[in-house]
Amino acid sequence: MITTEAHTRTELIDRQLALSGWNVKDPNQVAEEFDILVNPPEGVAEPRTPYEGHQFSDYVLLGRDGRPLAVIEAKKASRDAALGREQAKQYCENIQRHRGGELPFCFYTNGRDLWFWDLSHAPPRKIVGYPTRDDLERLAYIRRNRKPLTGEFINTSIAGRDYQIRAIRAVLEGIEASKRAFLLVMATGTGKTRTCIALIDALMRAGHAEKVLFLVDRIALREQALAAFKEHLPNEPRWPNVGEKLIATDRRIYVATYPTMLNLVRDETQSLSPHFFDFIVVDESHRSIYNTYGEVLDYFKTLTLGLTATPTGLVDHNTFALFDCEDGLPSFAYTFEEAINHAPPYLSTFRVMKIQTRFQMEGISKRTISLEDQKKLILEGKEVEEINFDGTQLEKQVINAGTNALIVREFMEESIKDTNGVLPGKTIFFCTTKAHARRIEETFDKLYPHHHGELAKVLVSDDSRVYGKGGLLDQFANHDMPRVAISVDMLDTGIDVREIVNLVFAKPVYSYTKFWQMIGRGTRLLEPAKIKPWCVEKDHFLILDCWDNFEYFKLEPKGKEPAPQLPLPVRLAGLRIDKIEQAAARGRADTAMREIAKFRRQIAALPATSVVIKEAAAALARLGEENFWITLDKARLDFLRHEIKPLFRTVSNADFKAMRFERDLVEYALTKLFDDKEHQLQAATIRVAIVEQIAELPLAVPFVKQQEALIRSAQRPDYWANAGEDQFDELIEKLAPLTKFRDGSETAKPVHLNLQDALHRKEWVEFGPQHESVGIARYREMVEALIAELTATNSVLQKLKHGEPVSEAEAAELADYLHQKHPHITEDLLRQVYRNRKARFIQFIRHILGLEPLKSFPEEVGAAFDQFIRAHSTLNSRQLEFLALLRNVLIEREKVEKQDLIAAPFTVIHPQGIRGVFSAAEIHDILHLTTRLAA
Repeated sequence: MITTEAHTRTELIDRQLALSGWNVKDPNQVAEEFDILVNPPEGVAEPRTPYEGHQFSDYVLLGRDGRPLAVIEAKKASRDAALGREQAKQYCENIQRHRGGELPFCFYTNGRDLWFWDLSHAPPRKIVGYPTRDDLERLAYIRRNRKPLTGEFINTSIAGRDYQIRAIRAVLEGIEASKRAFLLVMATGTGKTRTCIALIDALMRAGHAEKVLFLVDRIALREQALAAFKEHLPNEPRWPNVGEKLIATDRRIYVATYPTMLNLVRDETQSLSPHFFDFIVVDESHRSIYNTYGEVLDYFKTLTLGLTATPTGLVDHNTFALFDCEDGLPSFAYTFEEAINHAPPYLSTFRVMKIQTRFQMEGISKRTISLEDQKKLILEGKEVEEINFDGTQLEKQVINAGTNALIVREFMEESIKDTNGVLPGKTIFFCTTKAHARRIEETFDKLYPHHHGELAKVLVSDDSRVYGKGGLLDQFANHDMPRVAISVDMLDTGIDVREIVNLVFAKPVYSYTKFWQMIGRGTRLLEPAKIKPWCVEKDHFLILDCWDNFEYFKLEPKGKEPAPQLPLPVRLAGLRIDKIEQAAARGRADTAMREIAKFRRQIAALPATSVVIKEAAAALARLGEENFWITLDKARLDFLRHEIKPLFRTVSNADFKAMRFERDLVEYALTKLFDDKEHQLQAATIRVAIVEQIAELPLAVPFVKQQEALIRSAQRPDYWANAGEDQFDELIEKLAPLTKFRDGSETAKPVHLNLQDALHRKEWVEFGPQHESVGIARYREMVEALIAELTATNSVLQKLKHGEPVSEAEAAELADYLHQKHPHITEDLLRQVYRNRKARFIQFIRHILGLEPLKSFPEEVGAAFDQFIRAHSTLNSRQLEFLALLRNVLIEREKVEKQDLIAAPFTVIHPQGIRGVFSAAEIHDILHLTTRLAA
């Protein structure tokens, strides 16, 4: 037991410093009992004793130049580390006062809890390890040289859209105000990665960050992010380069998946200092990631930015809390609706076609199977009466090749095609399982063999052929073939292929968040200059919904999110604690002691390198005291449940099949401790499940064959009638490791059929923001189709098409002619539809013929404001918010007077309106802009 401060220092603090590369025995690195001169009390000229006017710091960490970099104040392990807070602060201030130079960094600790304080810049924060000397010198360099962020230039060639600049400003101003965590909520396709890269660029140029980590949840997204950094920050060294496995410490940009970084954090041979990164971006921030990989952020407690496309109203409470945001109030938000309604739009709208087959709607039974197929089934020796499946069981309990074939054929007929009108444009098929994906791929190959297997290909994350240059994802994104990517989860989020014009929902989706992430694969606009030979111009994309997902989300707007699941190791630990408690309560001391011994072995096997385990050092230290286990009263059992049980979420490298078998046996033994009828019935149910698992062990496997006697014995009722703790332990020891060889799966294998399905319903669906503008869109289609038709015969249209001048009389003649053909073709209506108040009738016709680009008023306003913002790149977030509001008001009213700018709605941003937000010179520039646009 650690009882004194000296013991704490030698047993805990010295070892922790050694882990960070500090040699406590080297006086050039660490000075112990460092002598610090203190100003004498007021009115006292000289110290009265040799030690008066001196303080002695426990540790001072020295830089390579011999100057103090940091002070560490130590308290003994049994005391609160915070008792050293003020003491450490005074030491730092006195060192600076009497030795000159920079203010040292401040640490205070009891050997288990460690706090870091960057005095005068930020409040103390709890950390998990000491910085290395390189870390401290880098942090001191950053503190010494960083520039203010409020006026820092933003590179608009990386992220130049108004909302992107507003997002960056919001974070920069937050950092300047000492905030350390931020959350950006931005619709899929609005450029979250570019926004982050421009932000990182600003932080690096201002000297606030030298090493940045960008975390993603899949390898494909890592490759995509690396490519984006290479494009926009080509001179910043990146990790990893092609083929690199080991972490390199000399880079500036690091892009990694959560599993990779978790392994690096836990691997002491490669582990990074907790202070290695200055800024971390967490892509696709949501609860499921933190449940598993939150340990990474617990380890690197630095400036952190979370990114998510989940609509603000659906972001989890824990996500807001993680980034220090109030519920529903992220650091910045930009919605899908805002992006669609911007002029010009930032995202592509879509149309939805619902396709339903007869089997989906009415199920598969004798009533719905055709007579021809019934005859085939009889010839195959199958009983038609026994085939009875509900439509919801397709691709679960029953697989029907005919249904997949019908969906593929309908897709090939209805999809948006390439310029030749034959093959579909780039498409993602969202499938239920990998087996389902392979069946869809086989269906494409069978129906369209002349494409030699190149038209449609499966892309799944565990296929190494997907990644890298020339891989399947690269082929899909950058080459003609494949046109169809068949995906299971891998392409649901994050993948940026702007050429996608078709999405096929070949599975039901129940998560509203995931549903919109999947739709987001098609929302990215395709710039005309980047259209590849096999692509089409993209003014919208098509969704084929084969499972009524849109109807589901109309009825259930928020869908249903899966309930959080307790990790298996945590459940096993909980059952073991319950068993210890019940055994002790029922006088079964031998059983209780046996379980305590097992539980202690489980605790000893927890991953020591996990930051979660390191932070729980004080709690785990209690368990090392032998008398803790002698009397497990209610308080101690509660301590085990609330403090120790959750630590088992860190267990990741385990045989989980064996652990499930052990869990079932522990639960059975626990239930048997009770005498009541309800628990005995529960025990009988668990026993049946255990016996089924044992019966599925394949004796053909030599390892399993060695335990044949026990396997056969454990399936007999008399074995369980007399089974006790010794038998349970034997089953766990000898059979649990064999469960990986079990035959079959957890559920019954599906029935495979090949029955002809029929189309039940095919209809267009109105859903989302696009249905609000259907009237205008159809009017434009009608006008443009009519003019295209009349151009071949009308002389004035012919002259326009050939670039010949047209007189006012001819223009009037054409206007009358078109008005006769369709009474709604008027200059006023064309101005409303094309949102341009200034253009004349003949300009609209030239625009429709593709001869004269014509910006709508919203497009003209949007472009002018974007240019204004780029030219004034030091605007703060409140000023950017005011300009965004002004742009929307100007588009709506088409004219804004000077006095309007000091009235509502502008007074919402500041009571004095524009006067409270901008300088006189800036107001002059803004008025010049609005006057020019309204002219």
